Amino acid sequence: MDPIDLPFDADEMLAGLRAWVECESPTWDAAAVNRMLDLAARDLSVMGARIERIPGAREPSGVMMGDMIRAELPHPRAGEPGITIMGHFDTVHPVGTLAVNPFRREGDACWGPGICDMKGGNYLALEALRQLARARIETPLPVRILFTPDEEIGSPTSRALIEAEAARSKYVLVPEPGLQGGGVTTGRYAIARYNLKATGKPSHAGARLSEGRSAIREMCRRVLQIEEMTTDACTFSVGVFHAGRWVNCVSSEARAEALSMAKRQEDLDRGVEAMLALSDAEAGFEVSRGLTRPVWEPGEATLALAARVERLHGAVGIGFSHKSQGGGSDGNFTGAMGVPTIDGLGVEGDMIHTLEERIDVPSLVARARVFAGLLAELD
Repeated sequence: MDPIDLPFDADEMLAGLRAWVECESPTWDAAAVNRMLDLAARDLSVMGARIERIPGAREPSGVMMGDMIRAELPHPRAGEPGITIMGHFDTVHPVGTLAVNPFRREGDACWGPGICDMKGGNYLALEALRQLARARIETPLPVRILFTPDEEIGSPTSRALIEAEAARSKYVLVPEPGLQGGGVTTGRYAIARYNLKATGKPSHAGARLSEGRSAIREMCRRVLQIEEMTTDACTFSVGVFHAGRWVNCVSSEARAEALSMAKRQEDLDRGVEAMLALSDAEAGFEVSRGLTRPVWEPGEATLALAARVERLHGAVGIGFSHKSQGGGSDGNFTGAMGVPTIDGLGVEGDMIHTLEERIDVPSLVARARVFAGLLAELD
């Protein structure tokens, strides 16, 4: 049987995916992420995979992250360089999001927190492997799976393992959300994160307001300054802001986190220099560099891999396109290493990272067929 003709069933896939979506797993809640990894580990065990559970570690601020799972499916060439499937199970949605965005299907759309980014893609990748096994179609190369807990904050505890796995792989497949109309990702922009700190002078906001210097005011001024630095070459945004505890006190400290993104590494490097230059001891403002994702520009091997994906899309009867894009992923690391990598092989959908996150149900089956076909032909 041709792998693209395997009997994938959207209703059955949604039934399995539902349990994953309803197991909420925000990055900063290690216990919640580990509950999700428990579900994935069980599914992998049923598939006969050899599973290694790697304990979580602390990210730079000291918060403990969830565990990682490295799994290898039975294969005559197990242990040799092969295909590595990489996905993350952390989401940006806090526990309780199901109350406002419950798992539900209406026609060809299905909603739920993290359903598109990227539980749907991870699920279709495992379903592709299940269908191949049921049909007794052996992949030419051994297949390993790496599931991680911290991609949404830059992969601080998983990057070393990601790069180690990529170094012993012939190909890396990343089932992050696919682009509408059959698109995949063959490159990623460079991303840098920054930690911002403003230090003020405390005073009583009612009795001695003029004696204080507000850290909140300084940070607000800097937020506007930073976001106005955005150009076509490099964008800047502030996405996290913490300050103040009592409204009757002039704030003595404010902290924030910023992000810059560029299509070219040299543009990002200039952006980093500009951000660090904002530090001003006299004004009580400090910028320190956080995590960085390197630019991934597709080489010949990745483009050749994309051509194989294009042929499979044609055989399945869906459109195809590929491009570099923003929104970092762990493909940044593997692609930058020169390992042939295709990202965006997951389900198509919309409104990622919002309370309306959803998938296009037909793309579950179509994309799973492509994934199965790719696994069955890569050698």
